[in-house]
Amino acid sequence: MKLLCVILGVMTIPVWAQAQQTPPAVVFEQACARCHETGTTASKLDRKALRKMTSEAIYQSLTTGSMRDQVPDLSGDAKIALAEYLGGKKLGIAEIADARSMPNHCAANPPLGDLAASPAWNGWGGDLSNTRFQPAKAAGLTADQAPRLKLKWAFGFPSATAVQGQPTIALGRVFVGVDTGTVYSLDAASGCVYWSFPAEAAVRTAVSIGPGPGGAKYAAYFGDLKANVFAVDAATGAQLWKVNVDDHPAARITGAPRLYENRLYVPVASLEEAMGVQPSYPCCTFRGSVVALDAATGRQIWRTYIIADVPKPTRKTAKGTQLWGPSGGGVWNSPTVDLKRHALYVGTGDAYSEPVGKTTDAIAALDLNSGKLLWAAQDTEGDAWIVGCPENNRPENCPKALGPDYDFGGSPILRELPNGKSVLIGGQKSGMVWAHDPDKKGAVVWKNLLASTPPPASGQIVWGGAADDLNAYYGLATGGVVALQLTNGERRWFAPLDPAAGLRGGHDGAITALPGVVLSGGWDGVLRALAASTGRVLWEFNTAQSFETVNKVTAKGGSMGAPGPTVAGGMVFVGSGNPGVRNGMPGNVLLAFGVE
Repeated sequence: MKLLCVILGVMTIPVWAQAQQTPPAVVFEQACARCHETGTTASKLDRKALRKMTSEAIYQSLTTGSMRDQVPDLSGDAKIALAEYLGGKKLGIAEIADARSMPNHCAANPPLGDLAASPAWNGWGGDLSNTRFQPAKAAGLTADQAPRLKLKWAFGFPSATAVQGQPTIALGRVFVGVDTGTVYSLDAASGCVYWSFPAEAAVRTAVSIGPGPGGAKYAAYFGDLKANVFAVDAATGAQLWKVNVDDHPAARITGAPRLYENRLYVPVASLEEAMGVQPSYPCCTFRGSVVALDAATGRQIWRTYIIADVPKPTRKTAKGTQLWGPSGGGVWNSPTVDLKRHALYVGTGDAYSEPVGKTTDAIAALDLNSGKLLWAAQDTEGDAWIVGCPENNRPENCPKALGPDYDFGGSPILRELPNGKSVLIGGQKSGMVWAHDPDKKGAVVWKNLLASTPPPASGQIVWGGAADDLNAYYGLATGGVVALQLTNGERRWFAPLDPAAGLRGGHDGAITALPGVVLSGGWDGVLRALAASTGRVLWEFNTAQSFETVNKVTAKGGSMGAPGPTVAGGMVFVGSGNPGVRNGMPGNVLLAFGVE
């Protein structure tokens, strides 16, 4: 459910989740907001200030410090959960996850080679067009070989319960982040670990590798769930720079920053739609944006808000809470670059409050140089939605006309058709796949609703599809993968993909393709390779099991539903574990497959 994705996506808190059902964001509203958000003392720390503190500092204040007597009714587990929610990381994780203490720490760290000379899957979509399609030479894997894939090694992430960062393959290494806020660099062949880096919050983005500033040959660029963007030395993990791109207390980076020609294009989303339903919360003031940074320094070059109008007071609730609008339009997908039109494309999310902006639930085009909005094609109007608003007897904080929550979660896919024209393909949470014409300000070329039943609360299509020269491929939260013809959107095939026994089916995680093969990870923890021509299952592997890991960390797999598998140099890499999907199973393992 989206509730789990946006609230527990900050980090997964198994101790707290077992102890009580109230999310930590709600605990804050009930136990802390009266003083920290609406108090009048000069010394108060609001949510924005608390967000800059560490989990350890907050926990100390709650247990032995100045806040000990203010929250006497909170259990020990609830205090842990609250500290980790506000601090953005699990307690003590820096020491637990340190690569230098792992038994498979790489014996040597050779100089990095040439980025262009070795097979790579760099960033979210594998290329500037976000096709999530790996060509034959770089894939090193054919449809005939897919049935012979075998597990080569497994790496366990200490204390993690969600592997929501997608593995990047570059320079013979794997770069991946997890919910503990730790980013790792591993050897692609053996799984030995070169370094680990502690971000300030969970890392859900893919890592982008490119030329580094100063003495660093290459840098690794990524964001965290406190809206920080980092550049670290790809060889050593040393921090080169850090920039906070949005100081809104709910801002976060979920989509991978896009690196192109010494600029880093950063999508900014938020957690605010999970906070807005609380009676004391002044919903809502966040506006999604794209921020362009100088990759050498982190200096901001431009920022474009998806909703141009600054939020203004709209109405007050009976309890006196001031409500605001317009708001929303979060961008939680990695931008797509169009060199021919000198444009940047993103999918946008719903509004959080009324009035609803015309750029929400849209495919938007921005100028690469200036960030100027070139056009926006809104595919669902009037969609104002926040977590927890019931159909009847809605709290006053809820939008009066509650929308359906039809975000564009996945990156737009740019593909050229045989006639020389281009299309932007976008899958929406409604289950509709849209093709827009980038030469006609996003005019609709075709659309296809992939499921006649209403989508689940988490959405029907969430993290996006893949496209080769003929078809676009999308997974559905109600189960299965579908292929659509790029020229007209007609269905080529549908593979229902029954889940493993006793588990729920769901394939809303990102799809990956290579010549003749489509890869999809399911909520049931099964990774499947399908024939691109028919949808027939060529190979499958159940990741929801325990593994002996190369770093001797106890690890098991779980549900998959956000990042997709990545392929390069004849190997397939996938993280397993995502409790954020419906009835999702946690997990903490990275798996590497190769042909036997």
